[in-house]
Amino acid sequence: MAADPNVMSIAANSWLSEAAQVDRAVYKAVSLTSTPRMDAVMRNVSTAANYSRLSIAIAALVGTTGGARGRRAAASGLVCVGVSEAIVNLAIKPLGHRRRPDRPSRPTRAVPMPNSRSFPSGHAAAAVAFASGVARELPAAGVPLQALAALVGYSRVHTGVHYPGDVVAGAVLGALIADLATGVIIRPGT
Repeated sequence: MAADPNVMSIAANSWLSEAAQVDRAVYKAVSLTSTPRMDAVMRNVSTAANYSRLSIAIAALVGTTGGARGRRAAASGLVCVGVSEAIVNLAIKPLGHRRRPDRPSRPTRAVPMPNSRSFPSGHAAAAVAFASGVARELPAAGVPLQALAALVGYSRVHTGVHYPGDVVAGAVLGALIADLATGVIIRPGT
């Protein structure tokens, strides 16, 4: 006996509706919580990650101090960033119809509101892709770089430019894209 597609559609829509409610509730809780000491830090982290500047700076450091393996790790991370940004920002984000969040007036948190759609977070995708690409060649760097990527993702929610679900989706996409890029474009250890 085949499942009724109308029932399956209703169940999927109900689940998505509930997930969207949780996403908005978490965003609201973060945006309404007073965190004056964190605000400047999160704003600075979010801004430093614009155009993957943070990843580029780390790649320069790893590439110049890590010998041949460090150069391979830096190159791997930067390729993953480039592929991630191209796929997320040029192919996936234009298909998303999610508007940016309405943020409360908190000048201590504000970063310029991007003009692009909210879903998925390109910052989170790029940061996770970079961390994954570097870790493929330099495993010891994986944990601190993934922690930094999580911080970048959270900073985008904290500063009011993304919902948490945008960041989670971006992080998942960044990890998947990095696996694809390092498996197809870059051969580990070469």
